[in-house]
Amino acid sequence: MIIEQRFTIRYHYNIHFITGVFNADNPTFGDILSAHSNSGFSPSLLFVIDSNVGAQHPQLLSAIKNYLYQNMPGSNSPHFLIIPGGEKAKESSNAYQAILNAIHQYNIDRHSFVVAIGGGAVCDVTGFAATVAHRGIKLIRIPTTTLAQNDAAIGVKNSINAFGKKNFLGTFSTPVAVINDGAFLKTLSSRVWISGISEAIKVALIKDARFFERMEQLAPALTAGNEDAMLETIIQCAKLHLQHIASGDPFETGSSRPLDFGHWSAHKLEHMSGYKLLHGEAVAIGMALDCTYANMMGYLSSDALNRILDLLSGLNLPVTHPLLEDTEALLNGLNEFREHLGGVLTIPLLRDIGETCNVSIIDEPTMRCAAKKLAAVSQPTSLV
Repeated sequence: MIIEQRFTIRYHYNIHFITGVFNADNPTFGDILSAHSNSGFSPSLLFVIDSNVGAQHPQLLSAIKNYLYQNMPGSNSPHFLIIPGGEKAKESSNAYQAILNAIHQYNIDRHSFVVAIGGGAVCDVTGFAATVAHRGIKLIRIPTTTLAQNDAAIGVKNSINAFGKKNFLGTFSTPVAVINDGAFLKTLSSRVWISGISEAIKVALIKDARFFERMEQLAPALTAGNEDAMLETIIQCAKLHLQHIASGDPFETGSSRPLDFGHWSAHKLEHMSGYKLLHGEAVAIGMALDCTYANMMGYLSSDALNRILDLLSGLNLPVTHPLLEDTEALLNGLNEFREHLGGVLTIPLLRDIGETCNVSIIDEPTMRCAAKKLAAVSQPTSLV
């Protein structure tokens, strides 16, 4: 006997692009709370804040309290938890456990909201904790870096690292909303500002040749810190990411992962560097490596390869690193990526700018040659 069960769940959330989310006259945050609050309940709020954001915005907590007092009189007092920013948030279970402890201590329930304010790693670990506590607490993400606003915080994935592997533990779940506040980008270091652009280049390379051309035009403005150029880049990158998530396999049940272009080696390089490489920097090197390999295998023309490397270098993104010399450790990343995909290796490679193909076999001798070729490239860099 078989009893078949089948149902469909509709997912919906908005990405808001604003400035000054906690300015008293900005209704966005209050409107989101009202739209997603259960009738008859006054929701509790737990704000999980990136320590880097807290240091750069020392008035943030008082601004949040004032915003709630002005816009939601009678609401419950907010709770705050500061956790380490950057990959430290994901590298051990400390931050994850601290969030769960706060959810328990402050009685944050399924009528409540967890609000993540920080870079991609803080949004990842906060989303993971919010998903597993009570089988899911409503999550609002307020990403504060260029990379988080155009990629890491706008999708459906949450995770922490474990067993020396990036994103080994994680969940798929959607936020109730994402708020991209441009004011947070003003305090980023130039290194973090530029790092996030690599994900925009990635999505342009695999999906939109005209966007790649536009990024070539915007490169001088982006390196100069132009806010309008960055906003244009983030919005288009976010659109392309969200279109991909909605169009096929949002919870990654298959092995084809075009959005992971350049990531098999990027994740390994991050770990090999002790996370001194930022994720965006590692992705830039990973794309340069896969494009060099594609060129050596006859997939990608030399003209296209040179345009890609020129744009990365022109944006002060790295295309080389001494760790590329350690091909033995680097190529272990292929096995880890295969495991991450479910046992079937599928690597996206470029045939042209804006055109990809999937390969299931990597010619390791050629990949070693590509890594050593890039390792020999001279590129001035301030990377630690």
